[in-house]
Amino acid sequence: MKTLKEADPEIYNIIQREKQRQMNGLELIPSENLVSEAVLEAMGSILTNKYSEGYPGKRYYGGNAIIDQAETLAIERAKQLFGCEHVNVQPLSGSPANMAVFFALLNPSDTFMGLDLSCGGHLTHGSPVSFSGKLFKCIPYFVDKETELLDYDAIKKAAIKEKPKMILSGLTAYPRKIDFKAFGEIAEEVEAYHFADIAHIAGLVAADMHQSPVPYCDVVTTTTHKTLRGPRGAIIMSLTEDRYHDKYHSDATKNLAQLIDFNVFPGIQGGPHDHTNAAKAVAFKEALQPQFKEYSKQIVKNASVLADSLMGHGFRLVTNGTDNHLMLVDLTNKNISGKEAEVVLDEIGIIVNKNTIPYDPRKPFDPSGIRLGTPLLTTRGMKESEMKSIGDFIAKAIEHRQDKNILENIHNDVLALCKRFVFYK
Repeated sequence: MKTLKEADPEIYNIIQREKQRQMNGLELIPSENLVSEAVLEAMGSILTNKYSEGYPGKRYYGGNAIIDQAETLAIERAKQLFGCEHVNVQPLSGSPANMAVFFALLNPSDTFMGLDLSCGGHLTHGSPVSFSGKLFKCIPYFVDKETELLDYDAIKKAAIKEKPKMILSGLTAYPRKIDFKAFGEIAEEVEAYHFADIAHIAGLVAADMHQSPVPYCDVVTTTTHKTLRGPRGAIIMSLTEDRYHDKYHSDATKNLAQLIDFNVFPGIQGGPHDHTNAAKAVAFKEALQPQFKEYSKQIVKNASVLADSLMGHGFRLVTNGTDNHLMLVDLTNKNISGKEAEVVLDEIGIIVNKNTIPYDPRKPFDPSGIRLGTPLLTTRGMKESEMKSIGDFIAKAIEHRQDKNILENIHNDVLALCKRFVFYK
């Protein structure tokens, strides 16, 4: 970054300080990861200079013959990675991708079903503060109060009663596997679209560590970072057959794939970010390699060990564990809120996010829990023994949160661990 250092030392210094922060801390936020140098180079390339409204072979600007090759490569690699029929790689992030799907499949005020935010859903799955809740009628479904697991029988009963036009499956804070086949059967019974948002688990799906929604869905969205370990962005996967469109949608001029593309551009976006699309292609190539499967297996192993370590220290985990990359820790019995725990752990270099638990009596900005995930630390090369140590660090810090000397000692242990697993030199 010699040129940046000379041209803008303030921004250069901020970037360097953030790199040090990332390398000197244990990032446990499950939506975060570290991309390769190759992905970084693609994102920082001259492709950012081009404007390319439209799609490969059908642009509204000239000079896109080479850009078309890059976007087509990203599309084909994503299709191979997920085994899907059609992919749009242009969405700038997960929320716009989901918005495009809503606009493609529904009309304003149409009814859909989505997982309630407090039970592990995303803002775009029907929260009243999101476009999804403002423009459409959301019938939320919930986890069971006792087991904290999805109750597919209850979801089916609600779908039969409400007759939604779309059922949205997916998670942002649900620590167990989702039965996409069951959701697909429910959607088919009530003649609803099945739309899955796999932003958190896309890498696990690509590595066969989680059931793929693709065979059971009309549309699937995912971000390209998180467990997929690519740049910040998103893609939309969809069917192409006219029969799905004819069965559920009144607009007979476009099939499902065409509806999706039209609602990305010109529906909600202008020109795509070609540098990011190239970085997506790089990340998809990386995810197609055998070592990515080993990486994904280690994510799940690490999450399981971290969960066991925490439960061994008396922490209560939502659903009593995890079988994906994340876990929700209910701190009620530790007499500390999620917000307070986030601050305490940040002081010792362990980065988590406060999070509601199902049926949380506390407010979202100061909830009862914290959310932890293992994708980023697994990228750094950490394995089971490190997860056990991290569980010990967390437990000790929470227990001795008023003792500055103990917290400082734990922070030193965290720094020593981080120095063994430096990713960006």
